[in-house]
Amino acid sequence: MTSLFQILLMILDIAKWIILAHIIMSWLINFQVLNLRQQLVAQVWNGLNRTLEPVYNKVRSVLPRTPGLDLAPLLVLVALYALRIVLINNMAAFY
Repeated sequence: MTSLFQILLMILDIAKWIILAHIIMSWLINFQVLNLRQQLVAQVWNGLNRTLEPVYNKVRSVLPRTPGLDLAPLLVLVALYALRIVLINNMAAFY
């Protein structure tokens, strides 16, 4: 069961890094450091959007509208950290 616990934590870590990469990449695109006309940048951006937009859309449907500020990635990150805390505090159930 310890292996299952470690796999769950690893999945949460991977999700966290994917979300952080999406956030940083969106900043770099908005500040024109990265250009979407470059094929590699466009492919990575499209892949991240396809992966994360379904999750963000569900969160955005619950959040109030804030023009110019997208709080969905922040809320998803907080939820991932909360899930990680719940898993660690209930680690005894995995033994």
